[in-house]
Amino acid sequence: MSRSYTPSPLGPVSIMPTVTVRVAACVFAAFALFPAVAHAGEFSVTDEKADTEISEVSRIYLDGQLVSTIKLNDMNRAKTVRIPTSTGRTEHSYTLCGEITIRTPEGRVETHEVSSDGVLHNPDGHRFYALGSNGFTDFYLLDPDSPETAEHRSGLSEACAAPIS
Repeated sequence: MSRSYTPSPLGPVSIMPTVTVRVAACVFAAFALFPAVAHAGEFSVTDEKADTEISEVSRIYLDGQLVSTIKLNDMNRAKTVRIPTSTGRTEHSYTLCGEITIRTPEGRVETHEVSSDGVLHNPDGHRFYALGSNGFTDFYLLDPDSPETAEHRSGLSEACAAPIS
């Protein structure tokens, strides 16, 4: 069975402008309805597994919200994540929570919970490193090129709880 095509007396008809207008309207509506998702910028955090560690799991919270989980082991020794920041804010609270598993010189396996809280001052464009110190009792962010960008409070964060797996 064959069908015949009869051209429109008005000339060729295109649906593209209608589709384009609808897509543009949807995009505009999404930005108008969800302005909180607009991001001003971003910064990065790099975490590396120390040679004495078997594994490490780190969680990064920004302004009370979980923004990244980093899992390190012998197959994945380092990872850098990019973290977006919200529009209109230059000061951001952060919390680092982690579980670090090591093998002691005696051969025992130990897991240490580490954490801290701090504040990032205008972090956009900075590269921070997640660092541990004081025998697994302190865990914080530092930009070695701009140390004043991050401040932290020594000691365990009350916001961290061991993850349920």
